[in-house]
Amino acid sequence: MIQIRDISTIELDINGEKRKVTVRAADTLLHTLREQLGLTGAKAGCENGDCGACTVLVDGWPIKSCLMLAVEAVGHSVTTIEGLKNAPTQKAFFENWGFQCGYCTSGFIMNCHALATIHPGADDDTIADWLQSNICRCTSYEEIANAVKQVLKKDI
Repeated sequence: MIQIRDISTIELDINGEKRKVTVRAADTLLHTLREQLGLTGAKAGCENGDCGACTVLVDGWPIKSCLMLAVEAVGHSVTTIEGLKNAPTQKAFFENWGFQCGYCTSGFIMNCHALATIHPGADDDTIADWLQSNICRCTSYEEIANAVKQVLKKDI
């Protein structure tokens, strides 16, 4: 168990690379990724877990990084949008116009990438259920669903 007092140096596994950071006990993973590591793909939106713009993968599962403390990520593998490097989900979002302003896009891509990995045979109900965890103010949900279906190799 890690003992955190005031300020501590911890090691995080970010995109397959061990990174040392100095954090306060209250620092969120989102803040640490953006402010200390310069990984700005995860966005600060609502900062209360509603919008999903800050979604990253922790051990392959989508997590809203605004709700997770940086110290909670110790011993876990964290993947950000910067760590995907041309994943099929990114290509599908591009090909299906699954974005407009782009602010929510990285969160949606991370969530959809996890969906395709965890539920490769997902049906329409499962896709709709997973898409509810992220918000797009520009209303491109149909295009996002089409991108997911393309990754899952379903008919669009």
